[in-house]
Amino acid sequence: MKFSNSLSALLVSANLMLAAKAYKGDATFYDPGLGACGHTNQAHELVAALPSAKYGSGDHCSKHVGIHYKGKYVKVKVVDKCPGCGSNDLDISPSAFSHLASQDLGRIKVDWEFL
Repeated sequence: MKFSNSLSALLVSANLMLAAKAYKGDATFYDPGLGACGHTNQAHELVAALPSAKYGSGDHCSKHVGIHYKGKYVKVKVVDKCPGCGSNDLDISPSAFSHLASQDLGRIKVDWEFL
């Protein structure tokens, strides 16, 4: 019984830690090119631009972000900065957006986290 309680407490702690890193915001899509991280990317790649405040000095370049929308998930690489994005919004490639929803929507509410 003691082991079961400890395991339950550990799982709750792990879930709280994950929840603390999650963000809620809008996702839109853009046509990638030469990004702020210094690399050229294409629309078919799974890439994203972070809002300016989270992009900072580029510390997240080439790191990954997990994006969730209505039970769907996509993992993208940070390659750019999005000056027009809100503090928790993401601009993602058309391919990444299509993994989550129809591009006809244009903007969706997502949950995302740094991986």
